[in-house]
Amino acid sequence: MNKNNNTYVIIYAAVMVVLVAVGLALASSALKERQTDNENIDQMRQILRSLKMDVTGEDAMKTYFEVVTNSYLVDKNGEVVPGSEGTGVTAPAFAYNLSELKNSDTFPVYEATVDGAKKYVLGMRGQGLWGPIWGYMALNDDGNTVYGVDFSHEGETPGLGAEIVTPAFRERFEGKEFYKDGSFKSIGVVKRGQTDASRDYVDGISGGTLTSNGVQAMLSQSIGFYDPFLRKLQSGNE
Repeated sequence: MNKNNNTYVIIYAAVMVVLVAVGLALASSALKERQTDNENIDQMRQILRSLKMDVTGEDAMKTYFEVVTNSYLVDKNGEVVPGSEGTGVTAPAFAYNLSELKNSDTFPVYEATVDGAKKYVLGMRGQGLWGPIWGYMALNDDGNTVYGVDFSHEGETPGLGAEIVTPAFRERFEGKEFYKDGSFKSIGVVKRGQTDASRDYVDGISGGTLTSNGVQAMLSQSIGFYDPFLRKLQSGNE
């Protein structure tokens, strides 16, 4: 075939496109398992950070399965959804997409044991200044007191709203309570120097007011979804 012929050029280009496409498809398939593993490990690290365990990626899976004793979905009545219990990465709670939390009828719960004490880890999802924010809230077995929390974000401003991921901000929530006198009050996030007499509160991020407001709204709405479940825990401790 004449290599200077238009037909040759077209056939050559078509073959090269096919070969490149096949190569990319094979590479994507080969990397998909590794990508999924990395996503699972990142989620495990987030859950563990809410339990005040900041571990490396190498230790995340081992530590997660040592600490998390069960996970499941609860419905709007606070009842465990039958068949949803499990601890593996394919368990319904772990596979749950937090972006669906707002419009869902079920919510993920992780049970963990830390220093012999049971903790309950709840998923959260909200909106920051520039995009979604999410996280995990670990409560003591009284179903009320914060043990630890972890926040993540998609695009908050570095040095401002992005500070929600720092230990200095997360630690402000430890020991705070969501319920006062039997009523769900959530936890306020206020400007530094201000107070909130109606409930427990923490200082927000300086210069990150809108992100702080987003965290406050996320706590109120997301943990509010778990209200029936948390009240059952509280009743069991009376």
